[in-house]
Amino acid sequence: MTRVAFYCPMKAPDSPVPSGDREMARNLMQAIAAQGDTVELASRLRIYDKSGDAQVQTVLRAEAQAEVHRLVAEMPLDTSLWVTYHNYYKAPDLVGPRVCKARKIPYVQIESTRATSRLDGPWASFAQAAHAACDAAQVIFYHTTNDLIALERDRCGDQNLVELPPFLPLSDLPPASTCDGPMLSVGMMRQGDKLASYDLIAKTLALLDGDWSLNIAGDGPARREVETLMAPFGSRVRFLGQCDRETLQELYSAASVLVWPGVNEAFGMVYLEAQASGVPIVAQDRPGVRDVLTPSDYPQVSTGAKGLAARLQRVLDDLSLRLSLGAEARMRMAERHLLPAATERFWRSARPLVETQR
Repeated sequence: MTRVAFYCPMKAPDSPVPSGDREMARNLMQAIAAQGDTVELASRLRIYDKSGDAQVQTVLRAEAQAEVHRLVAEMPLDTSLWVTYHNYYKAPDLVGPRVCKARKIPYVQIESTRATSRLDGPWASFAQAAHAACDAAQVIFYHTTNDLIALERDRCGDQNLVELPPFLPLSDLPPASTCDGPMLSVGMMRQGDKLASYDLIAKTLALLDGDWSLNIAGDGPARREVETLMAPFGSRVRFLGQCDRETLQELYSAASVLVWPGVNEAFGMVYLEAQASGVPIVAQDRPGVRDVLTPSDYPQVSTGAKGLAARLQRVLDDLSLRLSLGAEARMRMAERHLLPAATERFWRSARPLVETQR
């Protein structure tokens, strides 16, 4: 069996701050270890520059240099593979490539992006470092076709680019939803893209006919703004706050539909969770989002709330359609988006690197 060093420059998997990034990192560690291999967090050093600050970048480079020296000296001698998750221009991997070169072990990345537009400007130095880290990887696993475009454009040598669809840390699907309960939206409440999705939901609800209700699971600093958006609908919209995994699963078990437009989502774990329970999705046809949705006639972004409302009304008015869409989603989830499929895809490409090294 293989000992794997795992690293996330942006946020350690055991960070106390919840996020989709943290959740995916935890899922990846579980998937990589599922065949009995040992996966250890190599470092908790956070390399992240939110605002493009040259002084911050200088400090982080010095911290990374010290961490490289530590790891080269202290990392277990039988470590045979390094995996870095989410290398990009704000959070480049300044550690992994150098440790791997010194220790002569294979280096691979998962969900990396190449942003040539950032090679000028305040993140230029970090963007170049992210590109260099990509160049060092023998294999880059990508989650979405949108990421693949740039990875193919700037592919280094005979580097292997391998699809690794986003997945849930489950070996089996949960029970199927009855699809006869309230609509459901699940999302953090913060300024920017999340609030934009909530704004679209509110505009969509205003166009619906009939007797409907919506549960909202989520919380955050923009809760007051979200509550203001939903105020016109009175008791038809219920705010449930931040929900734990068990509570969310209970909500999915009866939800008639998941409504989440997906403004600038990388892909969105909530879509996977809902589809695993057979909950039909109403979202916009967006890059990244479409990679995790069962193929269907999702409305174009240009159609705005009217497009979302038209699809939502059609789904709400037909229980048999909801059940059919849900069953199709569950089938696709079982094939592509559960832990066993992720484990097999990862090691199919990573195991040969380890065996060649030995």
